[in-house]
Amino acid sequence: MYTIKLFLFIAPLVFSSTTDQDYASSDSVSPQPKSRFAMLDDVRILASGLLQLGQGLKDFVHKTKSQINDIFKKLNIFDQSFIDLSLQTNEIKEEEKELRRTTSKLQVKNEEVKNMSLELNSKLESLLEEKILLQQRVRYLEKQLTNLIKYQPECQEHPEVTSFKTFVEQQDNSIKSLLQIVEEQYRQLNQQHSQIKEIENQLRRTGIQESTENSLSSKSRAPRSTPSLHLNETNNVEHDGNSWTLIQHRTDGSQDFNETWENYKYGFGNLDGEFWLGLEKIYSIVKQSNYILRIELEDWKDSKHYIDYSFHLGNHETNYTLHLVEITGNIPKVLPEHKDLVFSTWDHKSKGHFNCPESFSGGWWWHDVCGENNLNSKYNKPRSKTKPERRGISWKSQNGKLYSSKSTKMLIHPTDSERSELRQIKKPIN
Repeated sequence: MYTIKLFLFIAPLVFSSTTDQDYASSDSVSPQPKSRFAMLDDVRILASGLLQLGQGLKDFVHKTKSQINDIFKKLNIFDQSFIDLSLQTNEIKEEEKELRRTTSKLQVKNEEVKNMSLELNSKLESLLEEKILLQQRVRYLEKQLTNLIKYQPECQEHPEVTSFKTFVEQQDNSIKSLLQIVEEQYRQLNQQHSQIKEIENQLRRTGIQESTENSLSSKSRAPRSTPSLHLNETNNVEHDGNSWTLIQHRTDGSQDFNETWENYKYGFGNLDGEFWLGLEKIYSIVKQSNYILRIELEDWKDSKHYIDYSFHLGNHETNYTLHLVEITGNIPKVLPEHKDLVFSTWDHKSKGHFNCPESFSGGWWWHDVCGENNLNSKYNKPRSKTKPERRGISWKSQNGKLYSSKSTKMLIHPTDSERSELRQIKKPIN
């Protein structure tokens, strides 16, 4: 601004001096040296002003150019921010759709839990009524036995009466056990129902937008609410004239076995199809006596294989540690022998086996190698030779080759000595 003012001040002087010079050249009367020196001074002043003006204009151009570059940089940053914001908006919309689908599924599961709860209440009431009737019968029989003993003190108790008393006691114990199991199942269903209600309330409080932002910042894996097996249900099959309890069955991949620790603990699936009986129930069965574990496999060529183990299963405090000793069979190295195999799932990883459930899917007894023999892995059907083989339910042979399985069964039954004792005391439950 200062340079422009200087130029406006000097310009009239230059024009006036040039005009005077023209008049002096045309007028030849008196060329005075003093006026010439004055003109030279004006020219010098003009030149100096022009130099300052040029320098000021140069500085102004550089400054303006720098400002324009800064504006372009800010515009580029704004464009990139706008693009990123558009991408984030699209992601938030997708997450919102997914959350709405999840909410719908939770509502359906909530209705299923309500129906199961009502059904369990009905069964519990029925069992309580049966218990009351049985207790009345027992009291009536005890009264009759007391009268019989009172009037016939020297007579020995009849064997049929003793047998009937034993049967009644067994019935009463069985009913008490069933009531405890039903109550535990009812408690678990109420807990699941409360969790679903809490999730629904959180969704209502926070709103869709906040929930999507939280889901973007935390991609934790949420357990599925797969219906668990009733704890008082088992599936018995006949083999070679013996009754075996089926604890695992896979045939077609209709049941996802990549379940949570809670579901593996209490069981899931359908007893008429694919299912896992539950670690806690398996432990409650085998802790009573010595049992044999049989594994049956069928490959995609319909070839069948089996192996029998004597085994020991720990409780939940040991993560249901499994210890095996092979008895007989035609499958090589289905599971490691004479080693402590610790059960792990993706949400309950035992020490030293952090990546096995994540990498190979499904809960299983792991040791030092992941996935070599995992009968609870993802169910994959064989692909064509031109496509790479997908790892699924498999076992490893002695030559190191992995074979894919079409169906699997895991069964348990008491050893021969235990079975003979059980046959003598086993009574039917009406």
